[in-house]
Amino acid sequence: MTKLSPIIKAIQAHKRFLVSTHVNPDADAIVSALAVAIVLKSMGKTATVVNESEVPSWLKFLPKTSLFKKASDIKKLDYDAAIVVDCGDLARIGTVEALTKSGRPLINIDHHKTNRGFGQVNLVMPKSSSTAEVLYELFEEMGVRLNKDLAALLYVGIMTDTGSFRYESTSSRTHQIVSHLMSFGIESSKMYDRIYDAIPAHDLQVFLRAIGSVELLKGGQVACLELNQKILSQFSGGFDVRDKVFSLLRATKGVEIVVIFSEAEPTRTRVNMRSKNYFDVAKVAAEFGGGGHIRASGCTVDANLKETRKRLLNKIMKGL
Repeated sequence: MTKLSPIIKAIQAHKRFLVSTHVNPDADAIVSALAVAIVLKSMGKTATVVNESEVPSWLKFLPKTSLFKKASDIKKLDYDAAIVVDCGDLARIGTVEALTKSGRPLINIDHHKTNRGFGQVNLVMPKSSSTAEVLYELFEEMGVRLNKDLAALLYVGIMTDTGSFRYESTSSRTHQIVSHLMSFGIESSKMYDRIYDAIPAHDLQVFLRAIGSVELLKGGQVACLELNQKILSQFSGGFDVRDKVFSLLRATKGVEIVVIFSEAEPTRTRVNMRSKNYFDVAKVAAEFGGGGHIRASGCTVDANLKETRKRLLNKIMKGL
């Protein structure tokens, strides 16, 4: 018996599935949920992908995104088991959590170090680059025959969660998997262009105004940016401003930590953190009820932008 066996048995034992992932899903979360649903359907099972958020427009070119349903559109759902992917804490699936409080089995598939093992059955592989990589291993063990759609989804999950294979989570196994996925006819350069190199001119102008408010602290070791609702509302749905900020600031000489404070509500702030070499941002996120990876983590704080900034930066400065 391998560590994958309990998950495989749980999948085989049930017929109807609810599949979900965290709110404001990134590419790895979206493709992982879609890949699970596609495989379940190929096995003759039913699978409904439900999320509090919609698929962002910049990822709608991916296969089968029509399977994603908004939680607000689901009044009642009959299912035998739920599968939650790429989520370290069940509370992070937002309003979908109410659908999981049915006493039915919950399967947790993830790669985050801070995952709390909230499922009745858990498959958490923190050494994997992405949840897409975890799923590749699971599908291989299950004898799933990949096709171009599945390969494209898994490729995008791995590419984006490794920073295009730049982050330390990228292993030799990651490259072996990607090599196999590309054998299905994936054009990596075109895939990269669709995701990263299609910035609308309007978004570029707003981004340049926003990036001008970046503050460098602690001798340039910490870069932080506040994004209020006024600024956020000016970006189109196809522009991932946080990803662009992280890419730019992590490439800045001397910067170790990048923190983005985004106003979700007047008294609720979303925090995203990245580090470059040594600082454990997951530890900071965990202190505020969040989690993630050593070099990439986040949390949501019930406080306004200024208060959240003060509290988070105080923790970070103490750790430097």
